[in-house]
Amino acid sequence: MIDYLKQAHRIYSIFIILFFSIIFFPFYYLSAQNPKTYGLLNWLRKLNSRLCAFFIGALFRFTFEEPLQEGQTYIYCSNHTSNLDIMILCTLARGRFHFMGKEELLKNPVLKIFFKTIDIPVNRESRVSAFRAFKRAAENLEQGMSLIIFPEGGIDDEHYPPKLMPFKNGPFRLAIENKVPIVAVSLTDIWKRMWDDGSKYGSSPGVCNIYVHKPVLTANLTINDSDELKHRIFDLINSKLVTNDYR
Repeated sequence: MIDYLKQAHRIYSIFIILFFSIIFFPFYYLSAQNPKTYGLLNWLRKLNSRLCAFFIGALFRFTFEEPLQEGQTYIYCSNHTSNLDIMILCTLARGRFHFMGKEELLKNPVLKIFFKTIDIPVNRESRVSAFRAFKRAAENLEQGMSLIIFPEGGIDDEHYPPKLMPFKNGPFRLAIENKVPIVAVSLTDIWKRMWDDGSKYGSSPGVCNIYVHKPVLTANLTINDSDELKHRIFDLINSKLVTNDYR
């Protein structure tokens, strides 16, 4: 019976997301026509995320180790286990921000609006694509636009409960080269609400716990420290996942 209810909730969640996508689409389209209104495009995405979360019953509970500074440019690094993660990071991010994600998202009629404007698509199998993507991300960081990235490179759809997978190197070199603090984010139990897209185990309403670690400063680091920084962020994120039976 519980499994049927979870599948029913997943169908309901899809309906809610599609409903608000249709409502917001013309506003997304119009605000994407001019770089001067990209800020509005981000604000609309944040509003859409909050509305969808509210109506599907996903209550985001943030715990901050230290308050994030308004106006500060960050690189947000988070584990990735659920389609809800995008809503969470949109809700969390301060000021102007953009995502880096797989280029397959360009096929989505709504998401491609973002990935053709403020977000950055990347083919992780192509070094040229990755180089261009991180070059563009560096330019955006210089302009004060925070970056949201999932350093695992995607959702692990083989292990349940999910495991934290090894991180890619790019975000950490980028942080050091641009002297931008990294905010490690532990999405501790989001997979319990919806794992991946929910197709296998369904979804359910409830509290989603998010632990936001104190920003890690990179101003005094060099490229030679990138591996150490990567392992440090991995350990920070994993430290909260382990305590929540994320294994």
